[in-house]
Amino acid sequence: MYSRNNSTWLKHWDFILLDLVMFQIAYICSYVIRMGIQNPYGDPTYLNIGGIICLIDLCAVFFTEPYHGIMRRGYFLEFKSTLNHVFLVCAVEAGYLFLSKRASAFSRLSFIWFIMTAIVLIYAERIIWKQYLVRHKRLFYEKVKMFLVTTRDEADNVLERMKLNSFNEFEIIGIAYAGETPKENERVRGIPVVCRADEIPDYIQTRWVDAVFISVEDKTKIPAKLVEQCLDMGLTVHDILDGMEEWTTNQYINRMGGYMVLTSSVKMATSKQILLKRLLDICGGLVGLFLTAVLTVFLAPAIFISSPGPIFFSQTRVGKNGKRFKIYKFRSMYRDAEKRKKELMAKNEMNGLMFKIEADPRIIGSGPDGTRHGLGWFIRKTSLDEFPQFWNVLKGDMSLVGTRPPTEDEWKQYKPYHRARLAVKPGLTGMWQVSGRSDITDFEDVVKLDMKYIKNWNLGMDVKILIKTVFVVLGGRGSK
Repeated sequence: MYSRNNSTWLKHWDFILLDLVMFQIAYICSYVIRMGIQNPYGDPTYLNIGGIICLIDLCAVFFTEPYHGIMRRGYFLEFKSTLNHVFLVCAVEAGYLFLSKRASAFSRLSFIWFIMTAIVLIYAERIIWKQYLVRHKRLFYEKVKMFLVTTRDEADNVLERMKLNSFNEFEIIGIAYAGETPKENERVRGIPVVCRADEIPDYIQTRWVDAVFISVEDKTKIPAKLVEQCLDMGLTVHDILDGMEEWTTNQYINRMGGYMVLTSSVKMATSKQILLKRLLDICGGLVGLFLTAVLTVFLAPAIFISSPGPIFFSQTRVGKNGKRFKIYKFRSMYRDAEKRKKELMAKNEMNGLMFKIEADPRIIGSGPDGTRHGLGWFIRKTSLDEFPQFWNVLKGDMSLVGTRPPTEDEWKQYKPYHRARLAVKPGLTGMWQVSGRSDITDFEDVVKLDMKYIKNWNLGMDVKILIKTVFVVLGGRGSK
């Protein structure tokens, strides 16, 4: 899933926080200039307006996105953006004072000083902070992992142009040549040239790649199905516009790295949608961690007594677009469960790239034949083992709702179109969990459910799945 305007809330939270602080400093300075050295927050009216300014600023950021492209803006454009932002906040503040009938209790001279001081402080703060970020090459967001498709003749110019017209928004992790074979260990500006364009799907299959950038003037050098294959794998594709054809309805014209490109993805999401989903994850993660702490008090001794060893189980899983992360669960299996998995593969009840058996002797208290219902069975049947994953949700590795994160062994066996199910963050729950879970035994059906979720995603769908999950867990349906 591609977030079309992700630079404001998800990317430049540092500027949002600094602007909030500068507004309050300007507010205090304007009060001191007018009233003398006093605490403005000691006056109920001024305390109320100070809080309202914070709220107005956040709303202005949410609806107008003033930080889009902020690292590429020059001094004049930054000053213009600062004026627009400050005047908008002050205009709404003036409207609030008028409608709430508090204008008479608020100093007009203080209001004028607030406008001028805010402009100076916010403009200075933005310029200084940008210079600091550039000088120290600091990032407060995760770069997009980009794979470049170009020709040997164009490669150096493309990389130079992208470097001059971007500020660390993405990282080129590899280059593929269109129409020619790269030399052994060939590099362009330190970036490895790893394959031909027709070998891209196989190369990126098990690697962390978020997007593919195509900069080839002669489109005949690009394999006919390349863009379609990349989209089927859940990747976002950016193609410079010359000769571009319509491949999907989820596309828009975008500027990237100094080029005008047509961006295509299996699903587009706005920054507001991504923000709301992340806020839902944070709230759910905090509540979930509190419940996890309570459960640990009871489950920790029970697990240790039944099977001495770690209380929690961790495993490397594959997340969004191939990013590896550690997943955490309450341990419901014996410590040698992973080693014994190979012995039980013949009993696998899933058709495809997932492993699950009902009578699993690796589960704590299940007995030699796996038919007993002991502690491990209870933990798994009630889905209590999943609660530590709220830490993954809070960290941002997972979401409350998404697709099931595969193991590295499963991931290595994926076909290209299977990769598309990881176009979104993996989730604690999802379409598979509320549609039968263990009753669905064909992995291809799981993929179909995941793709249905990705292509039709909206926040309302997440809420519905969460509600359904509660009833599924309480009813003990679909979990083995």
